[in-house]
Amino acid sequence: KLEQIDDFNYPLLGWHPKGDVIAMIYPVKEQLIIHTINLETHEVVKRNLTGFDKVNSFSFSNDGKKMVMSAVKKGKGQSDIFIFGLNTSAIEQLTNDSWDDQNPVFVRASKQIVFESNRINDTIRPNEDAQYYLKGNRNMDLFMAQYPIGSRVLVRVSNTPDVNETHPQAYGTNYITFLSDYSGIYNRYLAEYDSSISFVDTTEHYRYFFKYKPVTNYDRNILEQSVSFDGKHIADVIYANGNNMMLISSGDNLQNITQREPVKTWERSYISPAVTNPAEYKDLQAPENNAPSVKPPAEGDKGIDFENYRFENERQTNVYVPQSHGQTTKLDSLKKKSDGKLKFPVQKNYYTSFYTDNVVTQFDNSFLANNYQVFTGGGAPLYLNPGFNFLTKVSISDLFEDQRITGGFRINPQLDNEFMLSWEQRRRIFDHQIVLDRQTFYKVEVGDDQGKYFDARIHTSTVRYTVKYPFSQVSSVKGSLLYRNDKYTPLSAQEFPLALVTDPAYQNLGGARLEYVYDNTRKVMLNILNGFRFKMWTEYWMFKSDKPRDLFTSGFDARHYQRVHRQITWCNRLAGGNSMGTDKLIFYMGGVDNWLFPKFNSNVSIVHPEEYGFQTIATNMRGYEQNIRNGNNFVVFNSELRVPLFRYLMNRPLRSDFINNFQVIGFTDLGMAWYGSNPLDKQNTQNVIEYKEKDIGTQGGSGIVVTVIDVKNPLVGGFGFGLRSRLLGYFVRLDFGWGVDNRVIQKKVVALSLTTDF
Repeated sequence: KLEQIDDFNYPLLGWHPKGDVIAMIYPVKEQLIIHTINLETHEVVKRNLTGFDKVNSFSFSNDGKKMVMSAVKKGKGQSDIFIFGLNTSAIEQLTNDSWDDQNPVFVRASKQIVFESNRINDTIRPNEDAQYYLKGNRNMDLFMAQYPIGSRVLVRVSNTPDVNETHPQAYGTNYITFLSDYSGIYNRYLAEYDSSISFVDTTEHYRYFFKYKPVTNYDRNILEQSVSFDGKHIADVIYANGNNMMLISSGDNLQNITQREPVKTWERSYISPAVTNPAEYKDLQAPENNAPSVKPPAEGDKGIDFENYRFENERQTNVYVPQSHGQTTKLDSLKKKSDGKLKFPVQKNYYTSFYTDNVVTQFDNSFLANNYQVFTGGGAPLYLNPGFNFLTKVSISDLFEDQRITGGFRINPQLDNEFMLSWEQRRRIFDHQIVLDRQTFYKVEVGDDQGKYFDARIHTSTVRYTVKYPFSQVSSVKGSLLYRNDKYTPLSAQEFPLALVTDPAYQNLGGARLEYVYDNTRKVMLNILNGFRFKMWTEYWMFKSDKPRDLFTSGFDARHYQRVHRQITWCNRLAGGNSMGTDKLIFYMGGVDNWLFPKFNSNVSIVHPEEYGFQTIATNMRGYEQNIRNGNNFVVFNSELRVPLFRYLMNRPLRSDFINNFQVIGFTDLGMAWYGSNPLDKQNTQNVIEYKEKDIGTQGGSGIVVTVIDVKNPLVGGFGFGLRSRLLGYFVRLDFGWGVDNRVIQKKVVALSLTTDF
């Protein structure tokens, strides 16, 4: 007795390769302790083993510096394989999945580790869920892993679904002993490590496998075995005469033993025969003489026989044949015999293949990609709409929707066309997207460096790469890298006769965009939502030019949908934006999105038009044409009460799609757009228009210029009502709006558009 050790139960014991050191693992006050004692010097070393609930078994490497363990991490619940360094206390984890791994040992000069496991494949997949593979009913097979860990692919020592192989032990250099119940009794088997050429390309590639044979034929189970490090002695634990007994036998020359295959027990032969070839496992059938007899259902019994029943229209296949002893036997010639075990389909590799998940072919009036238009407001401001065009868009995705490819184009009678191609990768937590887009504007008035204006065709090509990271199910952040190329091709005209000999002009710029999105809305029906969503973004562009040129823009859009009663919803929106830099973005306020027949107000002047490089619209401002106000800043507030009239009154879905989605709304809009930092500055409160002689129809050269100054309020409003529904697959909006400008109610403006929400 070397030392009194208190407060522990059931220690794990093991011999160090040196032979004079014994090791123990035991818990002390919820902490695992590794305890080694030198039997000659009485030296005692204790080490803490943190982070584990339990150690099932362990063994040493050949040099005694490492220990391989089958242990359970705290809170995990199943055993994995770990390597513990005795000198450094470092822990390496070999397996990390849902399968149980037991009894690991170092083999082949500690370059491999063999262990038993109930896993069904030979690849370690972290966090693999094993509950669908009958984990509790799986028998143990033996696997070998490389050490140090270089590959997650294991070498199978055995592959027997109906046989247990346990307690592997190293024997010599190329052998492993283990216990197997193939015959119905656990006997010792010897497995020899071998290899063969798998294929040859520039070098020879080998595959590794084991050949095994029995070396014992006992009439009772070997409960446990232990082989000495030199392989000269083997200790077995058996049960005999009501007690556990230990047998010590010589381990020399096990490889030379020729032992016949042990005779199978009656239970193994007839009740649960072992199948060593997994391919035959699904075809296993029970012997016919073990089929139980079944009595016919009693007459007048109205209950359900859950063992023998058929559906009303199912063909009768069960026939009861009288037997000589008065019982009946059920015959079912059409039903395949089963072994009573639940089997799952064979697992196959998943190969990426795409299928069509969305096809759009329709008339439309929107762009495929939202790009800032080149500023065209030299003499007459104009925002370019795509017009009524023919749109085609096709999307394909793989089975798990990890990848999506979208392509589309639009063409209208004016030959303003657009082509778009998008690729999305959504396999992991980060989503990636690349978008290529090309837009054409047929006839646009642009100016050159000398202040001359001419008609040109503009080709805008953009490339956008976006990375999206979700914080939760309702919020995310996006980052984008942008590239844009604008090509200006002059059109021949009387005012510009040199168009044919003038080379096209190009404008290149690159940028970056950052945006945050929050959306917890729930869809009640088409165009009726409940909840809140918010978006804010900032964007920076830099031009490739001899002079410093750039554009900085940012904005926000917040929308809240409040349920009033059943489907009636009160919807509010607050949005705004601004731009800075040498080539600012101008916001034209007025109108609605996707206006079918838009109108532009050219009577509102632009302050400092030379500072703008791009243009966009600020909506909604119903009751006005586009450009009721403009500037490099805007803010707008919209409020709507949406009433799905027929759904609310009938309280049930209707067969007519038009009536089912018919909605009546009342709205109020309020907003302003201005230049600079102060919306009340003189240049924002006065509308200045100059009329030259040619504009007022006079001839001659007197040089008279008439300047008209109108006082205006940067803040404008509007009110009215609208109708909504889906017609021929399009969600159609019809708005009747009256604007309020300088406290004066304006003439009614009717807007027909194709879009949902605001």
